[in-house]
Amino acid sequence: MTTPDDPVRRRVLAASLAALGAAALPALAAAPLAVTPPPGGDADARTGTRLILLGTAGGPTPKALRAAPASAVVVDGAVYVVDCGNGVARQLALAGLRLGALRGVFVTHHHSDHNADYGNLLLLAWAADLRTPVDAWGPPPLKRMTRQFLRLNATDIRTRIADEGRVDPATLIRAHELRSGGEVMRDERVRVRAAVVEHPPLQPAFAYRFDTADRSIVFSGDTRPSAALVELARGADVLVHEVMYLPALEKLIASEAQAARLRQHLLDSHTTAEQVGQVATQAGVKTLVLNHFVPGGDPALTDEVWRAAVAPHFQGELVIGRDLLEL
Repeated sequence: MTTPDDPVRRRVLAASLAALGAAALPALAAAPLAVTPPPGGDADARTGTRLILLGTAGGPTPKALRAAPASAVVVDGAVYVVDCGNGVARQLALAGLRLGALRGVFVTHHHSDHNADYGNLLLLAWAADLRTPVDAWGPPPLKRMTRQFLRLNATDIRTRIADEGRVDPATLIRAHELRSGGEVMRDERVRVRAAVVEHPPLQPAFAYRFDTADRSIVFSGDTRPSAALVELARGADVLVHEVMYLPALEKLIASEAQAARLRQHLLDSHTTAEQVGQVATQAGVKTLVLNHFVPGGDPALTDEVWRAAVAPHFQGELVIGRDLLEL
C-alpha cells in the first residue's frame, strides 16, 4: 500500500496500529475459525472449488485483528495462493490446508504486504511435505527474488538435503514473470487470466481470474477503479476486491504536514468503499467480497460500517471478508 521509506506514511501506518485498543482483542478471541477440516481428513481433501480468505488486512504493518493479505483457491484439493503477506503459511495451517498441496502462487504486485512471505511460503512448504513442483507467477523481478531467497537460505537447504534426504527446492520452484495481461496458466483443474490494474507507483500490478469447472473467482489486487479489472471480472461468480474507508483515513492523516499529498496518493492507487460497489456493479458479478481493508486495524470499523458504505452501490450478495472465511 505504501512505501516503507516514506516517513509520513510510516507515521500514518503507526497511528492506524496504535488506534487498535485492547477492547478489540476480546472480539478476536471470541471469533470462531471459519474453516475446519472435514471428519477423517484434511480440509484440502474436499472436491470442487473453494475460496478461503487467509488474511484480510491492508498495509505492511502487522494488525491484531486481521492477518496480512493472502487468499487460497482450492480446486479438488490442489491449493493456489494469491499474494503472500506475512504469516501466510500459518494461515494455511489454520485453514486445515496442507502446504504440500500447494500448486501455484500468484503475486499481484511487489508491495511488502503482498510478497513479504513469498519465499517463506515456498521454503516452509518444502520443509513440510511439498514433493511436487510449484509454479509462481508475478511481476518482475520475481525470478531474481526467487534465486536470491534460495541463496539466503542456502545453509538450511543444504543441511536438510544432507540430513533429511530432501530434493533441492530449486528443482521444485518454477518462477514466471508477467509483464502484461492475458492467460497466465491452465492445467487440468483451473484456467488463470490476468489484467494489468492501476496501482501507482508500482507497474505492472495485476488482478487475477480463476475459472474452474464450477466457479469463477476474481482477485482485484491493489488498484484504483480499473476498466481492465471490470472487463476481467465480467459476469464472475465472485469478485474479491480491496476496499478503503476514506472517512477513517481522513482522521488519521488530518494532522500530517503532507496530508494532501498522502490523501492524493491513496486515491490514486486504491479504491474507496463507494467505488468498490460501483466496480462490482459494472462487472455484473454475483458476489462481492470485501478484502484488504484500509484501515485494517481500526476496531471502530465494524462490518456494519463497511456494509453501509458499499451496499448502496451494489445490489448483489455482499460479503464482509474476515480471516479464514470460506466461501
